[in-house]
Amino acid sequence: MGKPTGFIEFTRELPGKRPVAERIKDYKEFVERLPDEKLNQQSGRCMNCGVPFCHSGCPLGNVIPEFNDAIFNKSWEEAYSILSSTNNFPEFTGRICPAPCESACVLGINQPAVTIEEIEKHIIEIAFDKGFVKPRKPNVRTGKKIAVVGSGPSGLAAAAQLNFAGHQVTVYERDDAPGGLLRYGIPDFKLEKWVIDRRVAVMELEGVVFKCNNNVGVNISINDLLRENHAIVLAGGSTIPRNLPIPGRELKGVYFAMEFLKQQNKRVANRQVDGEELLATNKNVVVIGGGDTGSDCVGTSNRHGAKTVTQFELLPKPPIGRTDNMPWPTYPMTLKITSSHEEGADRYWAIATKNFIGDENGNLKALNIVDLEWTISADGRPAKFVEKEGSEREIPCELALLAMGFMHPQHDGLINQLGVELDERGNVKATEQAYQTNIQKIFTAGDMRRGQSLVVWAISEGRECARKVDEYLMNGHSLLETKDSSYVINS
Repeated sequence: MGKPTGFIEFTRELPGKRPVAERIKDYKEFVERLPDEKLNQQSGRCMNCGVPFCHSGCPLGNVIPEFNDAIFNKSWEEAYSILSSTNNFPEFTGRICPAPCESACVLGINQPAVTIEEIEKHIIEIAFDKGFVKPRKPNVRTGKKIAVVGSGPSGLAAAAQLNFAGHQVTVYERDDAPGGLLRYGIPDFKLEKWVIDRRVAVMELEGVVFKCNNNVGVNISINDLLRENHAIVLAGGSTIPRNLPIPGRELKGVYFAMEFLKQQNKRVANRQVDGEELLATNKNVVVIGGGDTGSDCVGTSNRHGAKTVTQFELLPKPPIGRTDNMPWPTYPMTLKITSSHEEGADRYWAIATKNFIGDENGNLKALNIVDLEWTISADGRPAKFVEKEGSEREIPCELALLAMGFMHPQHDGLINQLGVELDERGNVKATEQAYQTNIQKIFTAGDMRRGQSLVVWAISEGRECARKVDEYLMNGHSLLETKDSSYVINS
């Protein structure tokens, strides 16, 4: 490695952020770039491990020690070539991935892990700055046509890989612009949408065709797609949110988190907002759900100028650090404090909402909640809960946002009309080995297949699915690699 003693000489250091009071006034990204010297130091902390567990921690199999070495030696083009050999979209993962690679970092056993995610983001931004990112155009076209339904991270990854293999790829997106969850689920302060547009522009130069406002099964005929394409990839994501069917759910003021987040992303993009305006301004906001989507609601509510912002989690408060039940190099379920939490929110754990309370006009005015007492199983996981006696109470709330995750993809329309089989969770059924549904020419990838997951898993699924589609079309042969440690500098 570039500096064998780097992990002794340098400690973990992250880029600075714009002050909270400043950044909550807009929707711009607020994480700054590391200077070259600091980036050099951070990459120099990589230890040249005998077994780099970060490889297995990353669902994409990113070749992390090698790109760290290239960064340390300021071999920017080599670093980009190494990273892009396994990851189509480092500009996405470098911003919104929870970095399971860092949880598996060997240095993380007794020191803060290497800042892999930040280094990854810096590599791709430097590559764009220096002009290393160029369209990857196939040398020959196979004459095979493929429809990719959905333009989220799995659909984009599948499209990019299949196009590079020489197939003609058309991506169908039901919204007004590509990106799926990246565009209308992730707030701009975490991922500005020019980042997506920049990548889509590269893919279009490569030959990928994007058709927006094309809802397959609604305004686009499934029979036409089946007739006109040699294969179809279903990558529509997991879009049906988990509901909270308790008394008062029908009140005005209770909404799914994605309704709230999508509206704000459209406002930032100066696009038309349909339906009732959902704003947190001067309201007592309660976010029900403790995950990343809930955190995004917290950050958005603060930018709206909410009166108060509170976040509830049904489960007990997780520990700050690893326990005996979270051994390295597994991904630990520890307390996560996001940038949105830093901006201000009251957080409570082991809380259940029993009913929504409305006023005489049908507007939400309060929540009836209760504390929970959990029993913990032998493996350290929460097992059962009971309501804590005497803890039931009301709290003021004019806007409740349900951020409790997603159940499965939308069945109405595309899936039901196709007749593809579903698994026991309601996802499109396909094996991980083939990504092929019960209909021979139809494949599926990402959250539509595996259920709600991480962006990095969606990209991995799209790449793996593309290889299987290519094998199917080319009689068992494929030149596509997915988790390959080889790399070549782009010319």
